[in-house]
Amino acid sequence: MDTDTGLLLLRLLTGLLLAAHGVQKVSFLLGGSGLAGGTEEFRHDGSRGGALTALAAGASQIGSGLLLAAGALTPLAAAGTIGVMTVALTVKWPNGLWVQHDGYEYPLVLIGIATTLALTGPGRLSADHALGLPHWPVRSVAAALAAGGLAARALLHHPPAPAAQVPPTSS
Repeated sequence: MDTDTGLLLLRLLTGLLLAAHGVQKVSFLLGGSGLAGGTEEFRHDGSRGGALTALAAGASQIGSGLLLAAGALTPLAAAGTIGVMTVALTVKWPNGLWVQHDGYEYPLVLIGIATTLALTGPGRLSADHALGLPHWPVRSVAAALAAGGLAARALLHHPPAPAAQVPPTSS
């Protein structure tokens, strides 16, 4: 029972924080800046797509987080988390690992936890167990979503504008 309690605590902490992170992207709740603020955050990070991008990211985080917390459809919840956090990781990559420098530490931890839950299953204290849903391998689904996250990032990313060439002045 200790393992099941540990998995429950891990799912609740991770899932609820991920869902709250998504809420902040699309609303003023929990210190969020509203949809306009979420949209601006993505634009600042070099993404195009505007409000639709912020809504998709926020909805993915909210949905995956709540499913993880409940231990419901755990393979899909884990795969969704891995997909959206792969995009976040690629955005933060140039800043290095550490979050205090806007790095990819947080997305990497969430990818690691989601991968672990995909491999172990949610435990007996979960909706999946209560409903009798079998634990099924998610590796290929998670890999596909991570690849999809990378593809989405490639499609939505605006490359930086080239620096303006200033003609040399003659003396």
